Amino acid sequence: MNGPKVNALTREQVRAAVAAIPPEGDYVWDGEDADDRPLSDAALQAGLAVALRKRGRPAGSDKTQIALRVDNETLAAFRATGAGWQSRMNTALRDWVKSHSAA
Repeated sequence: MNGPKVNALTREQVRAAVAAIPPEGDYVWDGEDADDRPLSDAALQAGLAVALRKRGRPAGSDKTQIALRVDNETLAAFRATGAGWQSRMNTALRDWVKSHSAA
């Protein structure tokens, strides 16, 4: 995977960082820099929810990620159909399996 890690912190590290933030009343904000002001409780909770979100397929998914080599012309034909070409390729493979089953 190229690029920086999206979430390099564990849940425990995020929770510890949030717990280390003093209560809102303890902040002294001079108003000079808008980016420097403290976050509200709602903003902190929203940020924590984003930080704790897991990557990948949703729980209960019956799909498996694989690496598959396909002819360039086959891949180009599916990609030419626009967004959702992976799902259409999956449907085409599923239909082939149904029509060529041994039973």
